Amino acid sequence: MFETKQEANENASCFLFWLKEEIKMSILEVKNLTQSFPDRMLYKGAEFNIYKGEHVGVVGRNGAGKSTLLQILLGTLLPDDGAIKWQSGIQVGHLDQYAEINGDYSILAYLKLAFQSLFEEEEKMNELYASGDSEAILKASKIQEELLQFDFYGIDRKITEVTKGLGIDEFGLDQLVKNLSGGQRAKVILAKLLLEEPDVLILDEPTNFLDTFHIDWLGNVLKNSKGAFILVSHDETFLDHVTTHILDVEFGTIKKYTGSYKAFLKQKAHLQESYSREYTKQQRKISETEAYIRKNKAGVNSKMARGRQKQLDRLERIAPPTFHEKPRFQFKEKNDLVSGESLVVSDLLVGYEKPLLPKLNFRVHAGEKFVITGFNGIGKSTLLKTILGEIKALGGEIHFAKNVHIGYFEQDLVFDAKEMTPLQYIQNKFKTKSVKEVRQILARSGIRAEFVDRPIETLSGGEQAKVKLTELLLLETNFLILDEPTNHLDALAKKALKEALQTYSGTVLLVSHEADFYKNLTERELKL
Repeated sequence: MFETKQEANENASCFLFWLKEEIKMSILEVKNLTQSFPDRMLYKGAEFNIYKGEHVGVVGRNGAGKSTLLQILLGTLLPDDGAIKWQSGIQVGHLDQYAEINGDYSILAYLKLAFQSLFEEEEKMNELYASGDSEAILKASKIQEELLQFDFYGIDRKITEVTKGLGIDEFGLDQLVKNLSGGQRAKVILAKLLLEEPDVLILDEPTNFLDTFHIDWLGNVLKNSKGAFILVSHDETFLDHVTTHILDVEFGTIKKYTGSYKAFLKQKAHLQESYSREYTKQQRKISETEAYIRKNKAGVNSKMARGRQKQLDRLERIAPPTFHEKPRFQFKEKNDLVSGESLVVSDLLVGYEKPLLPKLNFRVHAGEKFVITGFNGIGKSTLLKTILGEIKALGGEIHFAKNVHIGYFEQDLVFDAKEMTPLQYIQNKFKTKSVKEVRQILARSGIRAEFVDRPIETLSGGEQAKVKLTELLLLETNFLILDEPTNHLDALAKKALKEALQTYSGTVLLVSHEADFYKNLTERELKL
């Protein structure tokens, strides 16, 4: 007990101060982070903290260094300079879609690995109970209390919630992991990560392999999570729903904003306006001073002119605004007239050894913008490849109009030679185009000058997607078939692509999970 009331109050004050400091203590501290590549600086001297319970979205243009930042935070890439300090004992989990896992596990067995330590405790408890020894039984009862505390007997319920929420139950929990597609495997790895409930989650584009329903489910899980997470995503609606803070990677800096994604956009726009005003104001002042110096460098006011020159020499000049412009996509249209139906699909069965979907019947009118939606892994990409003749139909018929000229954007970014640069790749595809013309079209597609001469394999997914879109822009088409074209694109590029498709007078057959993208773009929707 405390000897005096004053001593008790002082002790309570010390405790409250300690408690506040604990709450304020960062779980991640980044100091003086510098990372560059031979041809560009990603960030220089960047500093930020992440605190307990913060939900942080990482945003920036394609190629700005968002995924690189995650690699640095995870320790898989060493920065050129700076310190990354995680709080001692913190558990960090990240979504690694390419992780080495035992493919002979069933999905259920793999997910139960998230609770491996609890299952081991249960086994120990059962052995203690079986011994019949009074001391062992006491130890067993303590283990049981711990298991109850960790909701051990609710594991099956937790697994059911996650597998249903991510759509894993649709392909069966007894399915072997080695038989899963890339998207299915990524879902299972994400499910195990969510079940493990680490202190911090690090996620790079987790919605790319999810459809709308499962994105909504994941969004609600993350929004209500008490743990912290750091998330890279180009899905603005998703970001706005789940984040409390934004890390903006731009202009060689990383700046942290408080608030939702929409709040960040407002703050950033305000800062950009303020910056532009300050720059304009300073430029006006510089011009006026230089004019005065020119006018008075000789004569009675020469001493004042020299003084102003010295002031001008010492002035810390504001760099000109370099706010990025959005890409300018414009599809070349084939003049061949197509009327009536551009595509007719009758009793079509798609799949490999057996059908993935029931018989499909639909028509796409000339000039129509038609979207196909449905759960991830249900067979949307297979359907497009079957329509294009890349996969043989199991039954039914596909008829294109006579004068149809197709341009196809494939979800998987496959290149003939990834060691080529974007300039070499496009020139190789369109040999009549000069170097100057190719550089101009790549620039219009939003590919920055420093990326044009870099090997494609070193570019981000967003930059690679822009190279593929550039290839599509140079084709003369009247029918575009696009499979998830926005998966890797930043906000500016997505907006530019949507505007280009809205002005395209040809037919568009689109597969997309982003309702915000195809809303106000497509006239009809086929839900699989």
